[in-house]
Amino acid sequence: MLRRALGILAAAGALLLTAAPALAADRAEPLPRAHAHNDYEHERPLLDALDRGFTSVEADIYLVEGELRVGHDPEDLQPGRTLQSLYLDPLARRVKQGHGHVYPRDRRPLQLLVDIKNNGAATYTELDRVLKAYRKMLTTYAKGRVKDGAVTVVVSGDRPRDLMAAQERRYAFYDGRMSDLGQGGASLIPLISDNWTNHFTWNGTGDMPAAERAKLREIVATAHRDGQRVRFWATPDVAGPARDAIWRELVAADVDHINTDDLDGLREFLRRYDTERAAA
Repeated sequence: MLRRALGILAAAGALLLTAAPALAADRAEPLPRAHAHNDYEHERPLLDALDRGFTSVEADIYLVEGELRVGHDPEDLQPGRTLQSLYLDPLARRVKQGHGHVYPRDRRPLQLLVDIKNNGAATYTELDRVLKAYRKMLTTYAKGRVKDGAVTVVVSGDRPRDLMAAQERRYAFYDGRMSDLGQGGASLIPLISDNWTNHFTWNGTGDMPAAERAKLREIVATAHRDGQRVRFWATPDVAGPARDAIWRELVAADVDHINTDDLDGLREFLRRYDTERAAA
């Protein structure tokens, strides 16, 4: 009798531990602009970001021994630490618990940015095969039409454009660059990403030059006209006035995704920004 009771208690405890992250994410207020750069380097990949309301997360992948292993550098890779185990399987559980959505009270798709680090075409081919098993929760493309799902996978890094463009059915989309801006094609390229320092000299110190502010807003306006979103990487990410200044300009220009490794820092900034704007 005692053994049976202890077994029941142990099972209940395990269930609570499993459910705890989901409950935290359920309570989180989604932050539409929050992008977790190199998300897998946090203590709890994906889950830390979801608990803070992030709506976009980034994972680097390598194809090694048939697995899509997650890590920044080859020496970081571990068997079993895969895109499926860290991201796709937990997201599938979230979507099921959320009745078709990552955040139950928010219908916007969560963006999963997958950065291919090696063997572009081969890695993408395996990624495509893997994603097919999760297609019910994914935004998909088929015969010229995009159907929104709970999770939108966007492929960055060593992405095989011709291979992706030739597919009649896709479970992922292409991360464009500034050279793709103004070319349309949101059904293939829903996101325009680029290195901030390749296009802007301002680093957050002093006022943003008027010409650069106008350039930033023109970039965003052009992308939005074509149904595309905008993201910059390599923006300052050390807490302080310079980072806040950059982030303020990005939000004011309506940039869709703000890159950070500092999950709490960006969450607090976005909350504070919204509070200040509401009070203005």
